[in-house]
Amino acid sequence: MAKGKPQKLKTSLFSSYFTTTLSISMILFLFGLLGLLLINAQRLSDFMKENIGVTLILKDGTKEVEVMKLQKTLETTNFIKSTRFVDKQSAAAELKKELGEDFVDFLGFNPLLSSIDVTVYAAYANPDSLYRLEKKLLSHPEIQEVYYQRNLVKQLNSNVRKISLILLALSFLMFIIFAALINNTIRLSIYSKRFLINTMQLVGATRSFIRRPFIFKSALHGIYGSLIACSMFLALFFSYQNELKSFIDFQNPTSLALVGGAIFIMGIFITLISTYLAVNKFLRMKFDQLFY
Repeated sequence: MAKGKPQKLKTSLFSSYFTTTLSISMILFLFGLLGLLLINAQRLSDFMKENIGVTLILKDGTKEVEVMKLQKTLETTNFIKSTRFVDKQSAAAELKKELGEDFVDFLGFNPLLSSIDVTVYAAYANPDSLYRLEKKLLSHPEIQEVYYQRNLVKQLNSNVRKISLILLALSFLMFIIFAALINNTIRLSIYSKRFLINTMQLVGATRSFIRRPFIFKSALHGIYGSLIACSMFLALFFSYQNELKSFIDFQNPTSLALVGGAIFIMGIFITLISTYLAVNKFLRMKFDQLFY
């Protein structure tokens, strides 16, 4: 019976230690997801803006040599990211696929004109820049018309600004929540040892001596929790690397390194601060207050 009690106590302590570490790691994992979202928010915004279609309608009878020359000229500018030439036949085939019927046979001729689809860099995907860009493009004699969805551009830029503000406010709120969750996890862990803290005081131990093992163990909680969170974080994102490559630059691991570093700093810093404050709280309590 006496042998069973130490074993049961050891199991209970391990369970408490494991639960605390796992809880911290899950919170840090969510913090990492939020951090990566913040870091790559601009990349996501650029991705959306650079998918705005701008079509340059070419004049009928424009020669292929002139088209190739125009493409090269456009691609050397600092505002156009890429170009794609679509001849009349290809345009008719794409429209036929969308409509589900052959309108060329119905009309007896192909009314479509050749065009160049261009994508502009995100910095120029706003109403004012596109308006100036349109005037500049129309100066080329081969271009008859510049077409893009103006309302979509305005709506997209407006929504990006709103989402950025909402995301910033949400991130601040979530940071406070994550910190509070870790703090409560540590406080609950130390609460179970409040009588031990009081006993150590009664036998004459100093406050710094009492705090030292708790802070050391708390640092281990933070380190182990951070390692588990980083492992989960990397496993998730490299498992879905193909799906996320448009939003996260896996060739440049700076963002992942920043998030990993932030997880470690937050994990250790918050656990240490929470432990220090929680231990001090119980150090100030009298024996009869420990029962409430």
